[in-house]
Amino acid sequence: MDKNTVREALLDHAQTLLMTRGYNGFSYRDLSGLVGVKTSSIHYYFPTKEDLALEAVNAYSADVMSSIYAIDSSAPADKKLDRYTRLFGRIMGGGNQICLCGMLAADLESLPEKVRHAVQSFYKANENWLAKVLAEGETQDTLDAGGKPEAAARTLYAAFQGSLLACRLFQTRARLEEVADAFRR
Repeated sequence: MDKNTVREALLDHAQTLLMTRGYNGFSYRDLSGLVGVKTSSIHYYFPTKEDLALEAVNAYSADVMSSIYAIDSSAPADKKLDRYTRLFGRIMGGGNQICLCGMLAADLESLPEKVRHAVQSFYKANENWLAKVLAEGETQDTLDAGGKPEAAARTLYAAFQGSLLACRLFQTRARLEEVADAFRR
């Protein structure tokens, strides 16, 4: 395996492990078994678990935010919210994982500071995008943010994160789909 392929495989598996088990739920030994390399090889690419987690969060965030920013800016706000909901649904995969940053937020006390800041940045970026969509939806009279799009965006994002937990628990996507409906007019 070439260096880039090993590094990418480590990041991919680390993201999956973080989404299913959290920060404290896996070790380099778990990764070595999944990728087929020695733990010392993992340390070559990521000297510490903090380095690995930070890179995993940054890569995950870049991918998710790229998908969000690719939503057609000329679409009506309610359609943007529909697309966002579908993107959030993709996070679930086969139903056994939740948002990487949502999972890490639950591990807050054990997260290194740089990882915690990266998770906070991810939350803020999502909330800022949702606030713009909600404000636009109020103007278009398709979404209801109660005249407070920033507060409604934080509430909506928290509801999306919570719905992923419930979807995982009950093995159904229905709870995710109900979230956006609560903000429609």
